[in-house]
Amino acid sequence: MKHYTHVFSNGHNWLSGRVLLLVVTSSLSLTLAACSQSNISGSDSQPVKVEQSAAQNAQVQNESSAPANAPVNSSSSLLKNVSATVYKDANCGCCKEWVGYAEGNGLNATTHDVADLSLFKERYGVPQHMRSCHTTVTTDGFVFEGHVPAKHMAEFLANPPAQAIGLAVPSMPVGSPGMEYEGKFMPYKVMQLNKDGTTEVYAAIESPQQQL
Repeated sequence: MKHYTHVFSNGHNWLSGRVLLLVVTSSLSLTLAACSQSNISGSDSQPVKVEQSAAQNAQVQNESSAPANAPVNSSSSLLKNVSATVYKDANCGCCKEWVGYAEGNGLNATTHDVADLSLFKERYGVPQHMRSCHTTVTTDGFVFEGHVPAKHMAEFLANPPAQAIGLAVPSMPVGSPGMEYEGKFMPYKVMQLNKDGTTEVYAAIESPQQQL
């Protein structure tokens, strides 16, 4: 009897491990597929060398055209008075999609392709566990990390919490702005980044409609 109990226990552990691996692998594959669906064959931005000074960075050519298929919120004036610089990888398709989405909502965006994004994330105080694929910095110094909805950017900028430096959507949730993929959606949280390095939930997004 002990023999059969041992066999059942081992089999159950093996099966649980296989199920967990399948779930993790499927989630990662979905995220990568959503980000890679965009056209990433090239970029109109010019690379930015980390060694350049702020004045030199300002001379880098802008990526002025938005993707034709970028999703646009019906309230296209949400960010009409906001100007920002977006630091991203030259080959990131979902970054371009988010920029197009933000510009469709009125953002005046200047994009810079950079070789080492981590240096810019450290410069602007984005904690390691809050990082995503691109970093947006407004002209008044607020930071928006990753695929933050225009709605929440506008709300934050209209009344910035005294202790906050910006917002972040960690990782790349499928269904968030710029990460649309086959109508799929993964609930996620918009996190508030504080000056002391702490974070807190700014908004919980449970459905695509909550992003509008």
